[in-house]
Amino acid sequence: MSKINVAIIGVGNCASSLVQGVHFYRKVSDEEKIPGLMHTNLGGYHPSDINFVAAFDIDKNKVGKDLSEAIYTEPNNTFKFCDVPRTGVTVQRGMVHDGLGQYLSQIITKSHGPTADIVKILKETKTDVVVSYLPVGSEEATKWYVEQILKSGCGFVNCIPVFIAREDYWQKRFAEKGLPVIGDDIKSQVGATIAHRVLTRLFQDRGVKLERTYQLNFGGNTDFYNMLERDRLESKRISKTNAVTSQLDYDIGEENIHVGPSDYVPWLKDRKFCHIKMEGTTFGNVPLNIEMKMEVWDSPNSAGVVIDAIRCCKLALERGLSGSLLAPSSYFMKSPAVQYTDDEAHNKVEDFIAGDNNDTLPKTEREDEGSHNSTPEQESTQ
Repeated sequence: MSKINVAIIGVGNCASSLVQGVHFYRKVSDEEKIPGLMHTNLGGYHPSDINFVAAFDIDKNKVGKDLSEAIYTEPNNTFKFCDVPRTGVTVQRGMVHDGLGQYLSQIITKSHGPTADIVKILKETKTDVVVSYLPVGSEEATKWYVEQILKSGCGFVNCIPVFIAREDYWQKRFAEKGLPVIGDDIKSQVGATIAHRVLTRLFQDRGVKLERTYQLNFGGNTDFYNMLERDRLESKRISKTNAVTSQLDYDIGEENIHVGPSDYVPWLKDRKFCHIKMEGTTFGNVPLNIEMKMEVWDSPNSAGVVIDAIRCCKLALERGLSGSLLAPSSYFMKSPAVQYTDDEAHNKVEDFIAGDNNDTLPKTEREDEGSHNSTPEQESTQ
């Protein structure tokens, strides 16, 4: 199998865990069952087949450094579980737009100089798949980068809650270019959202009516610091809430569910604490309550899922698939184009890996129908 050339947008904690993980698992055998990876061999691709060829950031302390050094540069504060040797990949100056919010601008200084020629770099490095780790709320920056990705002919894995893969307009754009997209908003291996979804489905399947629920999260990484700016949270709340309510066949009511970050505690670093409460009604209208607390290192918890998403995107490129990949998106992401139960999503992604489920949106065998979102305004470079 060929290598999978990967470019990263945003060299933060999540990128650090991904780069560390690819190096950490480079020598494991295909038959070995190891923690952290759902698939050692996925469609013939091993984690070591992921080859980082480009990286973009706007932090002056990261731009110009080798990727192996930038991933450990403050304000990154995730768990260091592996020493990564020099990669030969220099972090290039990316686009800012709305990627640097009120709070992040207090700890990050924008690198001087012009935005790099993203299209030229992606083409010259023969990038197969681009992974976005932009900060939450980077709506315009995400759309700008997507335009560069479409021009460059790359597949796209959207790890943040800016809706691309689930939207008709962007599905059509990727289909027109013959390119695959997986998104939106990465699920962790076992994180707050997947745990909340599974418990919600348990209520549904066992006949308990879920009356009220909340999920409160706090941590000490830049993601939580960025989300102190509440105006940047709308898409994040939508993504996390829909991921839970999609597991019910009735409307719980907006007033009965609250999902979202609550605060930033600096000394926690990349640790994340999640508190889930669920109140339901069971046999004889007797109440049933669940309270759960979870502690994880946030960024490593999603890196293994991204490794699978990258490999699925590469398989889609090889198969000539285009548009939103339904099976990988449904299993790896909080806000896919189509929501399935996690059991269904698991089975569908296994079928995708085997080549038996190549469903996409829009369907390649029909003409696009219905209305689409209006074309997003294109911003000039800054």
